[in-house]
Amino acid sequence: MAAARSEELKIRILLGDLIAFGPGKADLLEAIQATGSISAAGRALGMGYRRAWALVDTMNRCFRQPLVEAAPGGARGGGAQVTPFGREVLAAYRQLLANALEAARPQLDWLRKQAVRTLV
Repeated sequence: MAAARSEELKIRILLGDLIAFGPGKADLLEAIQATGSISAAGRALGMGYRRAWALVDTMNRCFRQPLVEAAPGGARGGGAQVTPFGREVLAAYRQLLANALEAARPQLDWLRKQAVRTLV
């Protein structure tokens, strides 16, 4: 998974009331790339089948092109893959997060020093 990830800063891309993209959806895309399956990716991330499918559906509805394409199971086995556009969205999100973290570093460091207890 990408090195730009940080638990210090989380960015969500909103489309109305929907979270079009965010840290959980980015992790899910990476897990789908690794497993070739939406349900297996969900299990790897500790989420149920329905939740993983719902997140994929939201992502696919929020963008002009699908981020994930799934084939139904059965005799041929099914599976899922992140589309080339999905890989572009994931890379853009990871770069956005890295850029934001770099820009916010002085304020994050200051806020951390002002905290009553150590932030984990």
